[in-house]
Amino acid sequence: MHFSKKIKKRLLNTVTYVLLLIASIYSLFPILWAFLTAIKPGDEVRSANPTFFTSNPTFENFRSVLFETQFPKYFLNSVIVSAGSVFLSIIIGVLGAYTLSRLSKAPGTKIFGVSMLLAQMIPVVLLMIPLYRTMMNLGLLDSYLGLIISYTVFAVPIITWMLKGFFDTIPVEIEEAAMIDGCSRIYIIIRIMLPLSVPAIISAGIYALVHAWSEFVLTFTFVSEDSMRTLSTGVFNFMGLWIVDWGRLMAAAILIIIPIAIVFIFIQKYLVSGLTAGSTKG
Repeated sequence: MHFSKKIKKRLLNTVTYVLLLIASIYSLFPILWAFLTAIKPGDEVRSANPTFFTSNPTFENFRSVLFETQFPKYFLNSVIVSAGSVFLSIIIGVLGAYTLSRLSKAPGTKIFGVSMLLAQMIPVVLLMIPLYRTMMNLGLLDSYLGLIISYTVFAVPIITWMLKGFFDTIPVEIEEAAMIDGCSRIYIIIRIMLPLSVPAIISAGIYALVHAWSEFVLTFTFVSEDSMRTLSTGVFNFMGLWIVDWGRLMAAAILIIIPIAIVFIFIQKYLVSGLTAGSTKG
């Protein structure tokens, strides 16, 4: 039995959309469960026979998290650390990516670039002791700067390679023409490379933001003061030794997700173009 190309294409599209729908449900189900748990009364959350939906929805857990806990302080800490990490990661990543792109034929450049990626394969937990001792000797424990530096260290290699792929697509002739007019390298990067690289930079910034916003191990290791905790570690206050406050914990989880979701909604078009910008050259 032979099918026409039109029927085959329609069948392929149908299968594709069904698979995407299944993947979306699989990905969004935990978020839906967390939200439904967050709006349940306490007795339903702790029920021995939990139900998926509730007949008595309440936003008491959200109110309690926002006004009766240190959640706003944790949120502020996360914003400060994430913004600082993104800013510093982008600066270092742009300079590193530009260097790797324009000096790709120089001796040792490829080895250096590959070494950065290989370093990403080392589990973070193996670096905790030396990193902790370094931060302690520098007096950076329980500080914004310590977290920003540690987040940046782990974000820069990937960001550098993301941006390098885009810089490789920008013709060198544009820079040569600018240098003939007397422009310096820094001027070229600021006035030429950066404006042309906005989608790629936004994509790299999103990666750094998500990494910093959700980082747990580094913060849990370097921060002991409750006032300096970020959102990822602050939610531990809802987990006791013998009992877990699931209602407020799920409410806090939803509140943590919302800022990142809003960012994705507003810059998704730049994110898609940035991720595909360096996939082809020429």
